[in-house]
Amino acid sequence: MSKLTESIQSADWKAEKHVPVIECAAAVKAGEGFDVRITVGREIAHPNTVEHHIRWIDLYFQADGAKFPYQVGHFEFSAHGESAEGPNQGPVHALSQVTATVKVTKPGVLTALALCNIHGLWQSEKPVGISG
Repeated sequence: MSKLTESIQSADWKAEKHVPVIECAAAVKAGEGFDVRITVGREIAHPNTVEHHIRWIDLYFQADGAKFPYQVGHFEFSAHGESAEGPNQGPVHALSQVTATVKVTKPGVLTALALCNIHGLWQSEKPVGISG
C-alpha cells in the first residue's frame, strides 16, 4: 500500500485545472493580517458540477525551521447544482475559491491542498517572507 503523500499531485496551474493557486504578498509584516486567496481552476475553469467538483481546500503554514505545518483553515464546498429537478439544475453552484485573512510572525511556506471528487488530491506551495 502506498503512502497518502505519494498520491498528492502537483503541476503547473496554467496548464492544469486542479492545482490550487495561492495568491498573496511575497513578504508581509510580522503580526499583521494579510489576505491569502486560493483558487482552483484559475486559468482553466474547473467544471464544479454534481459529477465533477472540488469538495474542499485546506490551507497550511509551516514556519521556516519548524518540524510541522499548522492548519490555517478547511473550506468545504457543498453546492454543486443539486436539485429535485435533476443534476446541475439547482439554483446555486459553489466556486472553488476562498480568501482567508491570516497573520504570521515568521517567514515560511503556505501550502494549499484541494480535493477533486474524481481526480484526487492536488497541492501547491508559496513562500512568504517577513518585511520591515
